Amino acid sequence: MVILLETIQSMFKHLHWANQRILENLQNSAAENKQANNLFSHILHAENVWFTRLMGSDSSHLPIWEEVSLESCVEMVNQNHHNYAELLSKLSITDLDQVVSYQNSKGTVFHNSIREILTHVALHGQYHRGQINQLLRKADLEPINVDFIIFKR
Repeated sequence: MVILLETIQSMFKHLHWANQRILENLQNSAAENKQANNLFSHILHAENVWFTRLMGSDSSHLPIWEEVSLESCVEMVNQNHHNYAELLSKLSITDLDQVVSYQNSKGTVFHNSIREILTHVALHGQYHRGQINQLLRKADLEPINVDFIIFKR
């Protein structure tokens, strides 16, 4: 069971590494790509929303698709990393099965385990980072490799 917690921690180290690589790529790009920036903002907002839910607080008022500047993204990347690192450092194996009740922005109530939510957060960002890379390639820019195995190497 300890391996499971280590795996989740590794997934979140990868998440932060991948976010930093995408952010640097967007910052160093000669031309602004509004779609890519919007997707990246969404990743960071979603990470914050899920963290808020994990803390037992109401997240229904938080933005999920609000585009922010790349300067603000730097702050969000760092804050999200801090929040999740702190949370993961305190979690035990038994905590992973604890059920969190939360509501979405429409007021619908859902119940998921901490394990399910953390897995979702890690996979959700990777999905959208792939979309960002596709947009970069479409704009004749070099995509950034954020594969987990590259992170582990």
